[in-house]
Amino acid sequence: MKLFLQKNWSSFVLFFLMIIGTFSLLIVAVPKAKPILGIVTKQAVKKETKEVIHYVAIGDSLTEGIGDSTSSGGFVPLVAKDLQEEYHLNGVQTDNFGKNGDRSDQILKRIKKNSEIQEGFASADIITLTVGGNDLMKVIKGDVFRLTKDSFNKPLRNYQKEVEKLLTEIREYNTDAPIYVLGIYNPFYLYFPDITEMQEIVDNWNNGTQEIVKAEKNAYFIPINDLLYKGVGDQVGIVSNENISTTSSEDHDIKNNALYEEDRFHPNNLGYQIMASTVRDKMVKTKEKWLNKGSERDL
Repeated sequence: MKLFLQKNWSSFVLFFLMIIGTFSLLIVAVPKAKPILGIVTKQAVKKETKEVIHYVAIGDSLTEGIGDSTSSGGFVPLVAKDLQEEYHLNGVQTDNFGKNGDRSDQILKRIKKNSEIQEGFASADIITLTVGGNDLMKVIKGDVFRLTKDSFNKPLRNYQKEVEKLLTEIREYNTDAPIYVLGIYNPFYLYFPDITEMQEIVDNWNNGTQEIVKAEKNAYFIPINDLLYKGVGDQVGIVSNENISTTSSEDHDIKNNALYEEDRFHPNNLGYQIMASTVRDKMVKTKEKWLNKGSERDL
């Protein structure tokens, strides 16, 4: 009887051990089911776009913001604000290196001499340049009583060379950031209504700028003449001899509601808002050039 109990106990222990072993194998071999309910760890989504943008503006009085009654810098802060809101950025750092009255050659000299401007370019994600208006005005003032369309041919070629130098100099400090070059507009008819070909001259000047900009990699020309020279609602503007007789400007009460009333030359607040919208739209269309992290130079 004792021997029988020993054999049965041994068989029971062996059977119990086999069950435990089989259960252990099943635990190891069969993967755990994912919980239907409960806490699931979310994978962090990698942000592919920059969170802070550095915007550097260089140029003449349009960059400085002459005519902006808020004295905040014309179109530059408006563009920065629009971009920050459009792409939910943490911030847009702006450097405004505009200087009233500067021609293309004077802007170039400032860049070469000013280390702050050079450092700004080096870390810029986007760059804007306003140039050309003072170059054209220099030609007009040079011999206003004997001007013809041909009077602008040689100055235009010289101006194009200066713009080419400007873009080359900027690229010395930053090879990748997109450069947005704004055209000029025609407020000149308010002072020189007897030069009825002035709009054609302005168009030629803009075409000359655009030709140089197109030859530069990752650079974009932004025309603004059609948005500003007639004012909001196309209230004024000269396009042919039919619009105005060849008499002095004092005989005509011409106003442009997009221009600063005190000088009738620079944009007013509304004019700068129009400029900012145009610049922003171009930047949005080319956002892959500056917004994506892959566009950073250190990647």
